[in-house]
Amino acid sequence: MGPRLRSLAPRALLATASVAVALAAADTYVVVLALTDMMSGVGIGIDALQRATPIVSGFLLGYIAVLPLIGRLADLTERQRVLLGCLAIFIVGSAITALAVELPVLVAGRVIQGIGGGGLVPATLAIVAQLWDRDRRGTPLGVVGAVQELGSVVGPVLGAAVLAVADWRAIFWLNAVLGLVLAGVVVVVGGGMPSRPRALPVAVSLVAGVVGWLALAAPESLVTGVTLGVPFVPFGSSTSRLATPIGVVALVLVAAAVALWVRGAWPILRRADLLGALLLGGALGCIVLTFAAANPEKEIVGPLGFALLPVAAFLAGLYLLHHRRADQPLVPRGVVVGRARWALLVSLCVGIALVAVIVDVPLLARLVHTESETVAAFVLVRFLIAVPVGALLGGWSLRWLGDGLVSGVGLALAALGLLVMSTWGRGSLAEFSSTLVLALVGLGIGLALAPVNNAALADSPDDAHGTASALVVVARMIGMVVGLALLTAIGLHQYYAAVAALPDQTDGQALLDAAVVQVEWVFRGAAIAAAVGAVSSITLGLTRRRP
Repeated sequence: MGPRLRSLAPRALLATASVAVALAAADTYVVVLALTDMMSGVGIGIDALQRATPIVSGFLLGYIAVLPLIGRLADLTERQRVLLGCLAIFIVGSAITALAVELPVLVAGRVIQGIGGGGLVPATLAIVAQLWDRDRRGTPLGVVGAVQELGSVVGPVLGAAVLAVADWRAIFWLNAVLGLVLAGVVVVVGGGMPSRPRALPVAVSLVAGVVGWLALAAPESLVTGVTLGVPFVPFGSSTSRLATPIGVVALVLVAAAVALWVRGAWPILRRADLLGALLLGGALGCIVLTFAAANPEKEIVGPLGFALLPVAAFLAGLYLLHHRRADQPLVPRGVVVGRARWALLVSLCVGIALVAVIVDVPLLARLVHTESETVAAFVLVRFLIAVPVGALLGGWSLRWLGDGLVSGVGLALAALGLLVMSTWGRGSLAEFSSTLVLALVGLGIGLALAPVNNAALADSPDDAHGTASALVVVARMIGMVVGLALLTAIGLHQYYAAVAALPDQTDGQALLDAAVVQVEWVFRGAAIAAAVGAVSSITLGLTRRRP
């Protein structure tokens, strides 16, 4: 069995952890409206949008690359402890992001946010696996899937609400405050602190936090002082706030705090296979940077993609070799077997279908329906609201139906809806039927979320639920990152072919129609992915398995 949980109120703990998951998921989308303001806050002009790519890809890098390690840690230590640790990392990342006035610091904050936010998902799913029996997990798994997708709706809304009354930094300070509140609630409903933290790491961390805040915030009352301003004077011609005496002290203190925490957790980290985590995380990180850093309008892979992909393959090969030889590998033997293997494939297909709708529905709306980005975003809301509804319905349905039946029906509906969307053109989004189709696709994708997690958890050992949950999330996120790049490449190929066939390539309306062709091909590719997921779902079981 996995580590014991002391919670006397499992529903309250699940609710709190789910809110934390929703908050972290919202952070993936919160930069949609705030990105230009964030760029300005770190000295990047709107004409250098490509330099802002790491603000988004950095979060995804942290979110995905460390997931397998955090999932394994959730199997080896108290899951409430992992949940609190991830919240602490998320809070620190939010504070660093809010204080950043230079791009490297901002990206570092987003990476740290991603690590903490991504780790909340497998920790929460592992908690569900431990607090609920196999035949009663469907509904709580549906709740987790629903709140995770609800973040895609809450994120832009939260960002817009904060930006209406404050600047972009307030968004991340709000994240930090909410994270602190949620951590306190987890302690209360979870039955107290899982273990008393050691005094020295806590003390050094607090001092590092205060000094780091002083270095990054650079209060004017101190900086302009004749004596107190000396620690804030940059070295040489540097303008970085970290290239100062107080900045160097802050970095040294942060390094010391991290070393102390790692030293205390070293026995668990060693059991978790830290080398395997570095190899697998490095491979996943290279994949994320290859595709997430690409400009989908011009390229499939990012600027360093052709160098990073061989590195990813090399690291993945080293991990597989290490996995065969290690006594206790990062992904325990017996996890990726049976239905779990098919669950990963289905999760990958879900990610491809999901990202196609999220990215290309607003694009289609701006091409044929409206020039307003806000109105285009509201078109997407028709889909986004249906996804968490489908997740709840899918989890609830597992009381009577098999994982494969619920997932298969959902993805079949999504494939059908995406095929209809691939025929949309001018005037389509103005019709009421488009709302029904978007809702159908969202409902179908949502239906698949809980069954996939349920099948992976049911067929994995009880002491590897965190790892199994992490792998399901990784598969879906990789599907989103890689799927977007590949589907966009297919769409662009069709776009250029349509443009080349135009008798008059200066005809604006004809060029717009060619752009619509690109979107249609993306929807066709997503429909194929959903159909593959629907067929693969059969292997998850069409009838409900009795405990």
